[in-house]
Amino acid sequence: MNTHNSNPDHLRDFTTDARVLLVAAIAVVVATAGLFAGVALLKLIRFATNIAYFGQFSLAELKLQDTPLGLAAVIVPVIGALIIGLMARYGSEKIRGHGIPEAIEAILLGRSRLDAKVAILKPLSSAISIGSGGPFGAEGPIIMTGGAIGSLIAQMLPVSDNERKTLLVAGAAAGMTTVFGTPIAAIMLAVELLLFEWTPRSFIPVAVAAIVAEVERTMLHMPGPIFPFAGNMAISFLGLGGWVLVGICAGLLSGLLTQMVYACEDGFQKLPIHWMWWPMLGGLVVGIGGLIDPRALGVGYDNIADMLDGRTIATAALLLLAVKAIIWSVALGSGTSGGVLAPLLIMGGAMGAVLAGILPAADPGFWALLAMAATMGGTMRAPLTATFFAVELTGNTHVLVPLIAACAAAHGVTVLLMKRSILTEKIARRGHHLVREYRVDPFALTRVREVMTSEVESVPATMTLHGAAAFLTAPETRHPSFPVIDENRQVLGLIDPPAILRWRRAGKHRTATLGELLAGSKVTLAHPDEYLEGLSDKLVTANVSHLPVVEREDGRLVGYIGWKDLMRVRSRKQAEERERSTLLGFGRGKKADAAEGA
Repeated sequence: MNTHNSNPDHLRDFTTDARVLLVAAIAVVVATAGLFAGVALLKLIRFATNIAYFGQFSLAELKLQDTPLGLAAVIVPVIGALIIGLMARYGSEKIRGHGIPEAIEAILLGRSRLDAKVAILKPLSSAISIGSGGPFGAEGPIIMTGGAIGSLIAQMLPVSDNERKTLLVAGAAAGMTTVFGTPIAAIMLAVELLLFEWTPRSFIPVAVAAIVAEVERTMLHMPGPIFPFAGNMAISFLGLGGWVLVGICAGLLSGLLTQMVYACEDGFQKLPIHWMWWPMLGGLVVGIGGLIDPRALGVGYDNIADMLDGRTIATAALLLLAVKAIIWSVALGSGTSGGVLAPLLIMGGAMGAVLAGILPAADPGFWALLAMAATMGGTMRAPLTATFFAVELTGNTHVLVPLIAACAAAHGVTVLLMKRSILTEKIARRGHHLVREYRVDPFALTRVREVMTSEVESVPATMTLHGAAAFLTAPETRHPSFPVIDENRQVLGLIDPPAILRWRRAGKHRTATLGELLAGSKVTLAHPDEYLEGLSDKLVTANVSHLPVVEREDGRLVGYIGWKDLMRVRSRKQAEERERSTLLGFGRGKKADAAEGA
């Protein structure tokens, strides 16, 4: 008899075992590879910029505003976009876009498998896109590239799908840490956006990768924090009102930007030309926008630094916001390659600089910083990531409370106004639904005794095969299967119409008893104190719809449970969210309690 030991004494808070140490060790290798990929991407962007706008084969830090091309600079983004279109069509279509939706799709639908083409072409195409003036950041491409590196390393090793996912995300976290020096934000991005779980088996390797990447980038003398900021404001209710107001405005801006990107994408899809040519049209818009405001081109880190220093006046910030929003949404909608994070910081910061004049007094750059983080958190729907990202970018822990207030407000606005984020909308348009709410499985909290049927209809072991056939086909019989018990209420097995047919076809005599027919058979049993999480596995493994429930001590039958009972648990959980009642005081709630007691 198979009792499938589920003793609660063996239950643990987490199911993670020592194998997590092996995955964490592999994550160290992934982190180092992701670091080199991130460094290479940053140098490629600088190299491509210098070639495109200055005709120099160098890695010197030159500003786009100083290009000698004049009006001819309009054509540079067009040429870059043409190259990207060719790479996407004849290389890999997965290099299109900002990379994070593709990483999510690979995690959820592709068993976390990314190919070598992506690892090579994504950073190369992004460098060409940004280097030729594309208004993008490097974080999306490096997340995709780091993820591809982690996935490739994992594909060469005997690992599970979950472990491969963890290593993919570890590579993405290492890449993001390399570019921005934000290991905590990279870990939070993994938790809020990429892992789709919260378990030690995934968290520990990802944390290892981010931390190792941070240590290695420090040894390479890469700057950190990259945008030092010491500003703050006094905490007060007036200040709180300002923080929330900035968050609400950032949430509205997030919704507008998301709608603009996908409206542009819809517009491009209506064009009677192959999608390979779309980036060229987007590049033309980028080039024209660059003539209006050159600061809108490229990654624009100088803009972020200027806004945090308080050097950006309101009119200049408004122009930058308008031009950046238009060329970014058109270019991204055209399917070129580039990231969203840095542009969101710039557009949010510009909005904060515009609003600073009507908000409570604060240090220069404070409101721009809050708007940057809130716009990022609202658009990506990752408020914790945005909060820690802003803290690590600036090295300023004193603004944590204002940041989380603004990011939470922006998050609330976008969640209430939009069905999906800028990241998940693309996945939804490909026919896949995503849920980003993580809850404890009700099966893990509910015991069998809470949902089982206690008044069990059973049949005796002395019943004959003929009697069982007559019993199962009788009009008054209400269930398709019944446990067979002996005189001590020990379960010998189950009978149902298919079992009767099998015995009859096997030539069993009609006078044979059920006890004789079930002798030596293995029975899968449930116990009152076990949780439904394990029970559902038993039902699938045994390929049955019902299980007898017996006491652990003496094996006596005490209940019966089936898949419908499990479904009722989920329905009850949903009812807990829908139904509202008052538990204290007078009125409807107490009446409801009385009705339940009756």
